[in-house]
Amino acid sequence: MEGIRVWVDADACPAAVKDVLYRAAERVKAELTLVANKPIRVPRSPHIKMVRVGAGFDVADRWIADRVAPGDLVVTADIPLAADVVRAGGVALNPRGTLYTEDNIDDHLAQRDLLDQLRSDGMVSGGPSAMSARHVQHFANALDRFLARCRR
Repeated sequence: MEGIRVWVDADACPAAVKDVLYRAAERVKAELTLVANKPIRVPRSPHIKMVRVGAGFDVADRWIADRVAPGDLVVTADIPLAADVVRAGGVALNPRGTLYTEDNIDDHLAQRDLLDQLRSDGMVSGGPSAMSARHVQHFANALDRFLARCRR
């Protein structure tokens, strides 16, 4: 099971999702790297590290995209980063448990672009609903399915 690399776009990743990731990294001895432009406290572990990048738009996203390899998992709510990950042969999972794949990433990008346009036109306001325990459980289940696939 060792050798699994998990990258986290950590600036906006909910604490409950990080906790799930910390436990999973310890359980399966995965290399978990949280990337953010502000310091984030992580548990002491040989499997978990935090990388602080410079401030700026998409700096953490670019840092991750430049390092992701085929088979790696990236946890992100950023759909353009998810698209970069999928194109690089990785797997992307958002904190609510949606898995981005070659089969669905173009649809997610199109939906994101449409919502951005509707927001800029004033036709839609707000963003996603607040993170709930159900979302965290959905994420944990999707993460477990990914890790189980890696065991084969």
